[in-house]
Amino acid sequence: MATEIQDAPFQIQTQYIKDLSFENPAAPEVFVALSRSQPEVNVNIDVTTRHLTERVFEVVLNLQVSAKIEDKTAFLVDLHYAALINVRQDFPETEIEALLLKEGPRFIFPFARGVVAEITREGGFPPLSINPIDFDRFYERNKGAKVKGGTNGEDPADSSAES
Repeated sequence: MATEIQDAPFQIQTQYIKDLSFENPAAPEVFVALSRSQPEVNVNIDVTTRHLTERVFEVVLNLQVSAKIEDKTAFLVDLHYAALINVRQDFPETEIEALLLKEGPRFIFPFARGVVAEITREGGFPPLSINPIDFDRFYERNKGAKVKGGTNGEDPADSSAES
């Protein structure tokens, strides 16, 4: 039985993998190189939101991970992990964007991180554990990033920020 905390400004309705791609373009040679050296890993993050209904939004955490070993691409992961978020009616409209871009990814990141660890392990590599992300700082750094138009004109909750 689920317990709902009344003070929470939002509720996650569901979370899901929206898109997932894994490439291992240099296999099997890359596994020989892996025995000689550690891969150089690069992680890019993007968070987008989309207004679906009055107080329901989709938050998508996009993780693009690449690894190189000895100038060979070891693997590429492209994950779009999403959640549907219901924002409480009494939550201020002016604060929805910050709520979605900070708290939304903060709650779904551990699950997306688990998917990346599992897919890299299944790809023949050690499981990649992405370091935690400070989504407050991420949001502040990317404030003012492009804003997409919503279904009824411009919507401040429809936005994206890149790392």
